[in-house]
Amino acid sequence: MSLIEDLKSLKETAVKRINATEADIEALRVGLLGKKGELTLLLKGMKDVAPEDRKTVGEIGNDVRQKITTLLSEKKAAIEEQRLNEQLASETVDVTMPGSNHHVGQPHVLQQIIDEIEQHFLGLGFEVIDDIVDSPEVETDEYNFERENLPKDHPARDMQDTFYITPEILLRTQTSPVQSRSLEKHDFSKGPLKMIAPGKVYRRDTDDATHSHQFHQVEGMVVGENITMADLKGTLLSIMQELFGEKHQIRMRPSYFPFTEPSVEVDVSWNEVTPDMKPEDIQWIEVLGAGMTHPNVLRMDGIDPEKYSAFAFGLGPDRFAMLKYGVDDIRQFYLNDVRFLSQFNRKGN
Repeated sequence: MSLIEDLKSLKETAVKRINATEADIEALRVGLLGKKGELTLLLKGMKDVAPEDRKTVGEIGNDVRQKITTLLSEKKAAIEEQRLNEQLASETVDVTMPGSNHHVGQPHVLQQIIDEIEQHFLGLGFEVIDDIVDSPEVETDEYNFERENLPKDHPARDMQDTFYITPEILLRTQTSPVQSRSLEKHDFSKGPLKMIAPGKVYRRDTDDATHSHQFHQVEGMVVGENITMADLKGTLLSIMQELFGEKHQIRMRPSYFPFTEPSVEVDVSWNEVTPDMKPEDIQWIEVLGAGMTHPNVLRMDGIDPEKYSAFAFGLGPDRFAMLKYGVDDIRQFYLNDVRFLSQFNRKGN
């Protein structure tokens, strides 16, 4: 049998085999057209064909290759379409069946409190600083203590038991360092600095119902010309009424913090205050510390305290959440108990 007859015979048998196969079409393609495939082996016989016949034989070989290639592509597409139709048929959804309810998550209750605080201060024109560059949790001793008017030998350092990584590197005990980092970058020709800095802080404390070695803090600061204690009181009253209700009031008591002078402890009324209420009937609870920023703090951050004044405050979202929702154990916020956390549905509160 001549090579031409062999090619025509291969074409006929290939058509039958391709049409009949329901198996792996790729294996059939390799068997027919691969390096060791039937057509390839036949075409190696071209060397024995007379020169004047090679063009004819070559055209027939190309025709056979094209025919097989086309049939293989069509068969592959047909098999894939059949498989898809079978899959779609097996996965048909009965739209008449009743749907099933799915549990939808929600922000953590502490994040809800932080979001409320952020939204309120954004409305007052404050900037929220919470990125890793300007608000790092691993901080230097200089920014965490010395820039806050707490030199190496200052006794007030004992007020905060610190996690030290090296003698000069630590886990921040407060978000106050963000104030110094912000003052370094602020251009006062564009107006005063008004910022808050929410974030995690760390202290070597024994965990119990009211204490945690890790908790949240929102530091706030306003620096500009003619900033007074009245500005501080108005700002704190606005956030307290935002969180607890418009009928709640605050009071400020003298206190001491190294980084503010004068310093105050701030209480919020636990009950609603009405115009006819007697002072002794108001129930107060301490919620935060604040004060006018110490001139030394401003000087260390390159700010002239003769020209600019400032106030600062520190809010505790964990404590606010405990007070607002009557939670008696701070550890509940960190146990990831869905039964507990699902009570604080933002839409329901």
